[in-house]
Parts: sequence; structure tokens; C-alpha cells
Amino acid sequence: MTSPDAHLLIVDDDERIRSLLGRFLRRNGYMVTTASDAAQARRLLKGLEFDLIVLDVMMPGEDGISLTRDLRKVLDTPILLLTAKGEIEDRIAGLEGGADDYLSKPFEPRELLLRIAAILRRIPAADHSQPKFLTLGALRYDTEKGELWQNDTHIRLTGTEQALLRRLAASRGQSVSRAELIEDMGRGPSAEEGENSERAIDVQITRLRRKLEPDPKEPRFLQTVRGTGYMLVTD
Repeated sequence: MTSPDAHLLIVDDDERIRSLLGRFLRRNGYMVTTASDAAQARRLLKGLEFDLIVLDVMMPGEDGISLTRDLRKVLDTPILLLTAKGEIEDRIAGLEGGADDYLSKPFEPRELLLRIAAILRRIPAADHSQPKFLTLGALRYDTEKGELWQNDTHIRLTGTEQALLRRLAASRGQSVSRAELIEDMGRGPSAEEGENSERAIDVQITRLRRKLEPDPKEPRFLQTVRGTGYMLVTD
């Protein structure tokens, strides 16, 4: 997806930030709709489809993490959280709740553009050199569509989960390092957040295991390769 095609929803209670972000992102080719709180965001989401949601964590009433958790029950639209500088727990809670990425305030507008672009390109083109379907126990993974099924039930994956599963499926039976996954997810570590990038990958792997594994504490399909990274093992 190229940026002129993408429609973004910006949710922030600070009117000045909403206005600045809206103008900046429109100048860079995005369609932008803004909401002042979770309630207004919900109303917009009932009638419009968005390609990505940029969501502030600290809002009066329902906060961004709570909204993220609730939206993940019905939507797989990518979510980028804006968190307070240094609030690591908020970032981890947001990722565990279903967010695809986070950016700490204050931030450079250019970094926001790069994060948005990275999220929107996370789903790679299908690899026709591998089988159309992979079997993981009772689950069936469509490698071309990036879809996970259990019989006739579609198991919803977030954009980041789809990207992770595609990457691991393309190297099934082989270890993929955390560093490779970080690079593929478009999250090159900054000086401030470098240590958190691997933790973010681990959180996303934990979430993905909950959808893949009969017992996530004893993973059969998405295995940890000690000291290296992760490996997808199929039937």
C-alpha cells in the first residue's frame, strides 16, 4: 500500500496535536480523519474503514490501551500508540493488548512518517515458491493470503502477527533471529529504545503463540531457538 492510498485515524485529546499531525500527514500524501477521544473514534470506526490508527495512550475517560484491547476483538486495523517518554510499561501493555507499534512523545514528525510507512508495508507479497497451505495441528495457514483458519473459522491476526507469521513461514524449519525479525518489522532500534525492540518482538511472539498453540507454555509450532531467535515448525 502506498501512502496516497492510506486513510489514517488520529485519536488524541489535545486539539493542537491533532491539528498539527493532521496537517503534516496530509502534506505527506495521507488521507486523515481525527477524533478527540475513544468515544468519537468508535463512532467513526462504525461508519468508515481506516488503514491505520494513530492512538494516544493518555486520554481522559477510556485510555488508548483499553481502546486498543477492545478494538482488537473486532478489528485487525494496525494501531500505532503514542506513549509518554519513558513509560515502558505502557508500551508493553499496549503491545500485549494488540498494538502493532509505539512511538514515545515527544517525537520527530519524520520518525512518525517512517513508523507509519513501515507498518503499512509489513505485509509482503505472497511467496509462490512455498506451498499454498501449511498445517499446524488443527490449524491451516494460507501462505498466499496470510490467513489462519481452524476448519471454517477464520482466526483474526493483527497486521504485525500476519507479518511475523509470513516471515517465519517463509523460513519454516530454520531459525530466524530477533535481529532479523526487528529489521523485517521495520523497527530499527534507536539509541533510546534499542533494548526494547527485542522485548517488543518477544511480546508479539507470545501473542501469536496464543493463536497457534494448543498450549502456548509448551510451544510445538512456534519454537524458541535458545540464544538465536524463533522457528516455525509445521506438520
